[in-house]
Amino acid sequence: MAHRTSTWHLDGLELTDHLLDVPWDHDDPDGRTIEVFARVVAADDGRDRPYLVFLQGGPGQESPRPSVTPSGPAWLNRALRDYRVVLLDQRGTGRSTPYGGTVTDPAADAAYLTRFRADAIVRDAELLREALGVQRWSLLGQSFGGFCSLHYLSTAAGGLTEVYVTGGLPPVGRPPEDVYAATHARMRTLVERHYATFPDDRARLRAVVERAERGEVRLLDGTPVAPRRLQGLGYQLGMDGGSLALHYLLERDPASPAFAADLHDLLPFSGRNPLYAVIHESSYADGHATRWAGDRTMPDDVRADPTLLTGEHVFAWHFADCPDLAPYREVAQILADHPWPRLYDPDALAAADVPVAAAVYADDPYVDRTFSEETAALLPDARLWVNDHLHNALRVAGEEVLDRLIGMVRG
Repeated sequence: MAHRTSTWHLDGLELTDHLLDVPWDHDDPDGRTIEVFARVVAADDGRDRPYLVFLQGGPGQESPRPSVTPSGPAWLNRALRDYRVVLLDQRGTGRSTPYGGTVTDPAADAAYLTRFRADAIVRDAELLREALGVQRWSLLGQSFGGFCSLHYLSTAAGGLTEVYVTGGLPPVGRPPEDVYAATHARMRTLVERHYATFPDDRARLRAVVERAERGEVRLLDGTPVAPRRLQGLGYQLGMDGGSLALHYLLERDPASPAFAADLHDLLPFSGRNPLYAVIHESSYADGHATRWAGDRTMPDDVRADPTLLTGEHVFAWHFADCPDLAPYREVAQILADHPWPRLYDPDALAAADVPVAAAVYADDPYVDRTFSEETAALLPDARLWVNDHLHNALRVAGEEVLDRLIGMVRG
């Protein structure tokens, strides 16, 4: 497989870019190929440090880009004191061969995307490890990146030194219905907590919904926002600072351009990153078809009351109500019916003698605490830090979070 590199420098950092040709289907190494991009970041005085691979959340999100000193994101500063950091653009994202655009054959697109889950991402990473000549490296998995890390432990633990997970210890063997029922329940807690903090926001949201029913809520580009789409604003409640962001939105005049702009930024799922919506439920499919599990497990009162918000739940109607997702409607439906293979092997996890330090967020509405604790019990050397942050803690308190996890592994 071709492997191309280039090196450049940014304010005390050495950055080496890697483009690697990998099989689209790793079980057919002589077939179709795609490109995978990774950027290795090292402090100028740390070019011989061990490697730490960052596995981004999503699915469908590219890896972050370093900025000038102090280099962002904040966790990267802490990581570079001990590691060279590998920022991997998971297949379909960033500078890896991207997915999206015109869909001429939905069945072909759906078949293509069956090779875009954690199992393929881990095998991409293993090819990169071999290309770099690295015997073992460490992982930092955020959210979906933690799902990838657990699959790594199931299939290639021999290549790992240690694993750090933030908000991303997934359920093992449970059907998607269990997962989404739990996330709906956790979201209810966060919604009521928000209204207890901002009592006027329920009436404000009702007023916005009534405007949306009349076709009067539009984004800056003129796209009308359907009332049911507004329930997705609960996505913000799973984030540190998200409740306040939702309050600041609802205190605005809903007829103002500022409201339209902020609404666009706070709603989940869009065509800018179609992978996030199209393959989202599949990340929870450990040997199951998903069949829109988030919709099927929605409580009746949530369905009836638009002020009872949803979170990271993608529904079939997103591909009708969101014009920029409409091209992927049939693709998403085919994937919803697809019988996905298992991602995790409990016996292999029990034999994976690799230290795992995980930040588990008590009220995380995306990755349920109870299921994360069940998964940790399968691992022979898992150390949990259960805390009151929410799902984006690595982004907003990254240095603190990563420092705590490194300390847990090193005692």
